[in-house]
Amino acid sequence: MNGWYEKVFKTLMAKADEQPVCIVIPVACEAGMKKVAAAFSARKAKMMPVPDAERMTGFQVGGISPFGQKKKVPVLLAQEAEGQATIFVNGGGRGLQVEVRPEDLLRALDARLADVTA
Repeated sequence: MNGWYEKVFKTLMAKADEQPVCIVIPVACEAGMKKVAAAFSARKAKMMPVPDAERMTGFQVGGISPFGQKKKVPVLLAQEAEGQATIFVNGGGRGLQVEVRPEDLLRALDARLADVTA
């Protein structure tokens, strides 16, 4: 990846063995569900249906943030964030981005880096 978009990350809600999880990946990438499952030691993973994601997080799809969700769930940050000085993640509304250092995001969300992109 080369360009500004390698610093912009999207927040996706998924289920790993029916347990809700949050994954934060570059906007230009897709989540690899087998990798997500493996990262959570689950048999399988799938994207969470939109109504469930909105109800669980309190945000509308397109504006889901890893910060301030209604229910705390495990969070994975794509390894592509490693080595970036800062990245941009959703701040809780469509078009609202927050610039953050990856290490601060990991610490604030008790998240971990993982290989989760397809």
